[in-house]
Amino acid sequence: MYVPFDQLPSDARLWVYGINRTLTDQEATQIQEQLKAFLAQWTAHQQTLEASCLLPYNAFLILALNENRAAASGCSIDASVHFLKHLEQEFQVRLFDRTLVTYKRANKIEQLSLAEFKTKAKEGSITASTVVFNNLVETKEAFESAWETPASLSWHNRFL
Repeated sequence: MYVPFDQLPSDARLWVYGINRTLTDQEATQIQEQLKAFLAQWTAHQQTLEASCLLPYNAFLILALNENRAAASGCSIDASVHFLKHLEQEFQVRLFDRTLVTYKRANKIEQLSLAEFKTKAKEGSITASTVVFNNLVETKEAFESAWETPASLSWHNRFL
């Protein structure tokens, strides 16, 4: 069952997917509608899952699940991955590319390959204070407090 993100508990489980390009507003609206429809019928062992989604900056896709109500199963996670792969094809985007690093520069979202990010960090154009997106956060609370963070406070700091 779909619920608004703000109604999920702070310990809701999160999956953060970086999108390899910024979506248009029209694409984001279409994807949001499809996500809500998917989440409305998402189940695990015939139990309704209480879930939500976000598309921050039109550059990320976030699924969130209240596991206090019902936990995800292998089959339900497989169903979500299958659905996301469908979105990849329909909208010609990549959601599973873990080699992309997303950060802010002058309040604008930028993306680089991990190799390019390392190079920019060595050159000094990415610093400890550069705001990065830590897509490894696993809960709503971590998302709200540490997803958008200075590089010095994220796994990105190893390249500085």
